[in-house]
Amino acid sequence: MRKLVVSAWISLDGIFDANLMAEWFNPFDSVSRQNYIRDGILACDAIMFGRNTYQMLAPYWSAQKNNEMGVADKLNNAPKYVISDTLKKADWNNSTIINGDVITEITKLKEQPGNEIQIEGSATLVQSLMEADLIDEYRFIVHPIIMGQGKSFFKDNAHTKGLKLVKSEAIDNGVLILHYCVERD
Repeated sequence: MRKLVVSAWISLDGIFDANLMAEWFNPFDSVSRQNYIRDGILACDAIMFGRNTYQMLAPYWSAQKNNEMGVADKLNNAPKYVISDTLKKADWNNSTIINGDVITEITKLKEQPGNEIQIEGSATLVQSLMEADLIDEYRFIVHPIIMGQGKSFFKDNAHTKGLKLVKSEAIDNGVLILHYCVERD
């Protein structure tokens, strides 16, 4: 059975707002962070996005033809699942739109052979999958800044079952890598 893994880049107070990345993400760049992001993308079997994240990333990455940043080939060729009730067309190579009974369809994807399906960002999608208890692991890159404003990755009333810390690592510039597995009964 495949694992469903959330990969999120956030500030210390949980902000993941792409419009504010110049403040909370960019100042903490390092080779070690770049390598961690690259290695995570290369390790997954498939990638899942909510509509907003898909529409933000697809135009940029689909135009890359020389394996830019060491991940363009993987992003362009891996199976991609877009969860959306409104998106009518997904032109990025190997993209499939999932709508309707999303929980059943994602459960079926998890039951297929393979290693992991990685959800990139996509907080709204993550919230619904948290409620359905479909997420197996959370991987956060936490940046040492408190934003106090912007889009929060976790919404009010977001709740998980117990999480078990399975990896923690401090990398350059005070950035933390945190992996949590969902503890199930």
